[in-house]
Amino acid sequence: MSSRGLRPDSDDQSLDIYLIRAQEIGRYLSQGFIDCGITGLDWASTHEDALVDLAELPYSRATVRPTKWVLVVPEDSPIQNVKDLEGKRIATEGVEITRNYLKKNNVSADIEYSWGATEVKVPDLVDAIVDVTETGSSLRANNLRIVDTLLTSFPHFYASKESYQDEWKKDKMGRMVLMLKAALEARGKVGLKMNLPEKSLQDVIELLPSLRRPTVSQLSEKKWVAVETVIEESVARHIIPDLKQLGAEGIIEYPLSKIVL
Repeated sequence: MSSRGLRPDSDDQSLDIYLIRAQEIGRYLSQGFIDCGITGLDWASTHEDALVDLAELPYSRATVRPTKWVLVVPEDSPIQNVKDLEGKRIATEGVEITRNYLKKNNVSADIEYSWGATEVKVPDLVDAIVDVTETGSSLRANNLRIVDTLLTSFPHFYASKESYQDEWKKDKMGRMVLMLKAALEARGKVGLKMNLPEKSLQDVIELLPSLRRPTVSQLSEKKWVAVETVIEESVARHIIPDLKQLGAEGIIEYPLSKIVL
């Protein structure tokens, strides 16, 4: 597939894969055009009655934090809370999200769809915006202030209700979810293995923060064992020198692509 292709290749011949805007996936699922898809909770919320939520996938574009839909105004704006939006004009790409938020708070305001560059529209064109942020750095750079958070969202793996009733498709989607979650679980973790004098084993076990107790096996050389475990990558660089001081040899740190819990 080229870098601009919208139909990715797959070595699984049972899959037809499309690259579709996240905003549209919930609609195509609810209409039965596709069987399953990954999109944010925010974009799927207006179609949730027609979808089956199979898994939350905690990742985002810039960080591992969720994306947030936030109500934003200029730093010097008199707007301090949602009630101050009464009769005001708001620009946003998330029109339904904003409409539901205002309805919940019994506020009437004029909502207009924004095609982009939403941050530059306040205060000259609109009184406030509702926009997506992960870190808030772009908002701060534009001298904008967050008034409230409307919705916090990670991507989710959704299926259409009709497709989920098909046993073959249901099993296939379950397998896909398992592997996606395994890849996410492996983020920031590494495998660690070493050879160790048997007399130091207990000290090493107490030092290692593993998912489970480490795997220990006897070496052909008497009074030596092999130890293998999974730890956070940020921890490994601190404890490897300690392991060396305890007599560990042949210490190997290796990356992980998936962890199935």
